[in-house]
Amino acid sequence: MQVEHRITVNASPGTVFQIYEDVQHWHTWDPDTRQAYIEGPFRVGSRGRITPPKGMTVPMLLTQVEPGKCFTVESKIPLFRMLFEHELVPVNGATEVIHRVTFSGFLSVVLGPMLSKQLNSGLPVTLRNLKTLAEAARADPVVHQ
Repeated sequence: MQVEHRITVNASPGTVFQIYEDVQHWHTWDPDTRQAYIEGPFRVGSRGRITPPKGMTVPMLLTQVEPGKCFTVESKIPLFRMLFEHELVPVNGATEVIHRVTFSGFLSVVLGPMLSKQLNSGLPVTLRNLKTLAEAARADPVVHQ
């Protein structure tokens, strides 16, 4: 089961990626994240934890990181795996931002439909917030910290 949403942002892929790398501030633009952190640098193999507004904190692992292009986070709980893919595609001086979530494992039959509904309403808000932040950062080169 998979959910995907996209938006065009009037900023460079590098600007958007800088926002992604600031994990401790994900909650400022992603309403589906109450808290997030990673131990160490933003690179493959780094581990952390993410807490949604409702529900339990889950571990996360960066499984793919290509600065300015993409990153993927994997979160697993027993019998359920979520893969969060974030892709940046340059398009005519702007960036198409794609967020994709894939569910797998035995519990995906039960949890997938419920989480898909939540993501289909939340991801567009997340992407609009990310767009606003990236476009503001583009206008003012000092990215929030």
